[in-house]
Amino acid sequence: MPTFTAADGTELAYHVRGEGVPLVCLPGGPMRASVYLGDLGGLPAHRQLIMLDLRGTGMSAIPADPGSYRCDHLVDDVAALQQHLGLDRFDLLGHSAGANIAVQYAVREPRRVNKLALITPSGRAVDLEPDSAMRHEIVQLRRGESWFPDAAAAFARIDAGTGTGADWLAMAPFFYGRWDATAEAHAAADEEQTNEKAAGVFAAAGAFDPAATRAGLAAFGSPVLVLAGGVDLTRPPKVVEEFAGFFPAAQFLLQPGAGHYPWLDDAGWFVSALTAFLDG
Repeated sequence: MPTFTAADGTELAYHVRGEGVPLVCLPGGPMRASVYLGDLGGLPAHRQLIMLDLRGTGMSAIPADPGSYRCDHLVDDVAALQQHLGLDRFDLLGHSAGANIAVQYAVREPRRVNKLALITPSGRAVDLEPDSAMRHEIVQLRRGESWFPDAAAAFARIDAGTGTGADWLAMAPFFYGRWDATAEAHAAADEEQTNEKAAGVFAAAGAFDPAATRAGLAAFGSPVLVLAGGVDLTRPPKVVEEFAGFFPAAQFLLQPGAGHYPWLDDAGWFVSALTAFLDG
C-alpha cells in the first residue's frame, strides 16, 4: 500500500487500481474510507485509479490536530498527493462529499486539473442543498418497491426532525437504485468505514467560502462532467443539474434508475459514460 506525507506530517495512504492515465478519486461520506468506491464499476480496465484514503480513514493515519479534518484542509492533502505522484496535470473525480474537496482544489489549482468529474456531488462548498420538495419527489418514484412502506415512514420522521439512528438504517434502500444483496452489504459497511468524529469536523465553520468557490468555478475552463442518479434521494437530479450550471460549460448527465452510488446500479452505463468523458 503506497503512502505519502501530508504537509503537517500525517502519513496518508492511497490505493492504485489498473494501469494507464491516472484518475485521482476522492471519496465522500463525508470521511468514509475509499474502499466503498470499489473499482467504480470496472473503471480500472480503462484508467489507473488513484484512490485516496482521507486522513483518519481507511489506512491513513489519524492526524495530531482534529481540526485538520475540515474540508478546506483536506484540499491541502490533495495538493500533497499531486506533488508526491509528480503529476503536472491530472484528471480528478469526487463522489458525494468528496466533490466539495474536488471543487475547492480545482478553484485553488485550476491549471493542475485536466478534467473534473463530479459524481452525485454534495454542494456544500457552493451553498447548494436540495429542498424537501425535491426529496419528496424522489420518494414517490419508489412507491412500487417492496421495502417502500417502512423506508418512507422512516424518511417522514427524519424529514420532520424526529428521526432516530434506526430510521436512517431503515431509509438505506432510498440510496440505491436496486436494493439487492450487493446494496445491503454496501450500506451495512458504512458505519465501520466512516470516521464519525472526522465527519463532524468536515463542514465546521471556515470549511467553505461559497461565494469565492462559485466565482472560481465560473472561471474554471477545463472540461467538467456532473453526473446525477435518477432516483438519488441524497442528491436529487434537479439540484445536481443546478450545480452543473456553476461551470461555464459542464456536461450534465442523468443516469436512469441510479441512486447515490451509480456504479453499483448499472456498472456498464456508468463506466461507458465516464470513459466517454475522460477519453473524449
